[in-house]
Amino acid sequence: MITFGRVAARPNLRFLLSHPAHFFALGFGSGLVPVGPGTFGTLVALPLFWVLSRHLNSNQFLLLLALIVVGGVWVCGRTGRDLGVEDHKAIVWDETAAFLIVLFFTPATPWWQAAAFVLFRLFDIYKPGPIATVEKSLRGGLGVMADDLAAAFFTLVCLTLFKLLAPALGDWIGFSIV
Repeated sequence: MITFGRVAARPNLRFLLSHPAHFFALGFGSGLVPVGPGTFGTLVALPLFWVLSRHLNSNQFLLLLALIVVGGVWVCGRTGRDLGVEDHKAIVWDETAAFLIVLFFTPATPWWQAAAFVLFRLFDIYKPGPIATVEKSLRGGLGVMADDLAAAFFTLVCLTLFKLLAPALGDWIGFSIV
């Protein structure tokens, strides 16, 4: 955790509502959850996705995702500075934005979305290889967002590989997996 030379603030409802950047960076309040705020921030993406996907076509959704990521760099950077910790655990917009990307490219079924959630959380929590490198090499809001975007990328790679290999695996064990 990188601090800005002062004691880190403990975010609360007052902090959440004190600036629009804080409201978004703290995932509409999900980042205030004392245990597992990143998991709750990731879960925020599900209802957002369900609502947005019903009202936007694919091009509009992709444009909105780009705005969410670019805006996320700013809101996470601003909130980190105001909290005194660059990547405070209460900052969860990075999880929300990255998982929205995962959901956009994942089949819209409960099984696929649950698998995507589990994979994304595992990559985000354990940060294997390249994800840890991304996290260590970038600072500010971009650094906060980038490791989660890398976790989203690896989640999508795993889901794609499974989707490609599932028919052969199903033939091998004697029933259809997907």
